[in-house]
Amino acid sequence: MTADSIRVAIVDDQELVRMGLRMMLDAQPDIEVVAEAPDGDAAIALAARREADVLLMDVRMPGTDGITATERITAEDDAPRVLVLTTFDLDEYAFAALRAGASGFLLKDARPPELLRAIRAVHAGDAALAPRVTARMIERFVEAPAPQQAVTDPRLASLTPREREILVAIGEGLTNDELASRFFLSISTVKTHISRLLQKLEARDRVQLVILAYTWGLVAR
Repeated sequence: MTADSIRVAIVDDQELVRMGLRMMLDAQPDIEVVAEAPDGDAAIALAARREADVLLMDVRMPGTDGITATERITAEDDAPRVLVLTTFDLDEYAFAALRAGASGFLLKDARPPELLRAIRAVHAGDAALAPRVTARMIERFVEAPAPQQAVTDPRLASLTPREREILVAIGEGLTNDELASRFFLSISTVKTHISRLLQKLEARDRVQLVILAYTWGLVAR
C-alpha cells in the first residue's frame, strides 16, 4: 500500500462475493481492501472509523439494508464515498441509494475494468453511473419538471452560459475527458467549471448535477 492508495471496504452479505471482489481489488497497485462488512450496521460502524475512502455497497442485505446505511453514512461530514453494486439494472433499492447520497451505481456483472474505473472515478470526486441504465434510472425517480421550473430556479439563473452548457453535457453523461474535447478546454478548466457548478447549485457531487439537469428539463428523456 502506498500513501496514495485508494482504501476500499466491501459491503455484501455474501461471503463469496466479498472474497471475489477482494482478490480482484487487492491485485491492483493503487487499491487496497481495508475492511469487509456483511450488512448495513457493520458498514455504518466501519465508515465512522474513517478506515475506507470508498465503500462498495450492496443494497439488498438482511437487517439494515444498503439504502439506510448509505443515507446514514453520507449524512456525516468527511464521509467515505459510496458506490452501489446491484444485481438488477432496474433495482428500486439502488435508485433510492443514489438519492440517499451514493456517488455511483454499477451492476455486479460489470467487467473488472469497468468496476476499477468506477472506484477510481468515485474516489476522485466524479460519478460512476452504469451507462445502460442511467437514463432509465433518472426517469424512475425524477418527476417531470413544470415548464417554468428551470427558468425560475435562482440556482440555474446564476450560471454563466458556459456553465449551463457543461451542466447539460454532464446530464448527458459526458466524462471530464469528453467535456474537455467537446468544449476545447483543458481538464483543469473542466474541473474548475464543475467545482463552480457544485457550489452554485448547492450540489453534493456529480450525481446530483445529473439529477438537477433532468429535473430542470435540460436533458431530453
